[in-house]
Amino acid sequence: MKTLLLLGCLALMPPCLAGQQVQLSQAGNETRGFWRRQDAAGLVQKSPQLVIQLPGADPSAPVTRPQAEELLRDYFHQAEEVETVLSDARDVGGGWGFVELKRRYRIRGTQEIREQLLLLSYRANGTGWVLMELRAGQ
Repeated sequence: MKTLLLLGCLALMPPCLAGQQVQLSQAGNETRGFWRRQDAAGLVQKSPQLVIQLPGADPSAPVTRPQAEELLRDYFHQAEEVETVLSDARDVGGGWGFVELKRRYRIRGTQEIREQLLLLSYRANGTGWVLMELRAGQ
């Protein structure tokens, strides 16, 4: 009887893991939308603290939501978004997940389009995924 119960539980595990992956993709797409709209407040709304690493700045220790919002607002001011796509989302276990966004943008006042990789780290909190770290490549 215990064996059948264990097998039944194991049979249910893949859909649960797949559901977590879908939730992580949804969190990544939500972040992608905030980034595309340059909505700093929306991007950090669920994060009590956030580690942010932006080009030209030293990696930060975790900053508060208002500090993160201000850092991102200043960063957004420099560019116009062209396209931002979710290229990968991975639940790596232990309540951690990583999302990769590919960004195309234009420096304000120019026509040159540049590309950038955004790496996002999320922590599961029981009701979804919370953005904990944002790293923007050069």
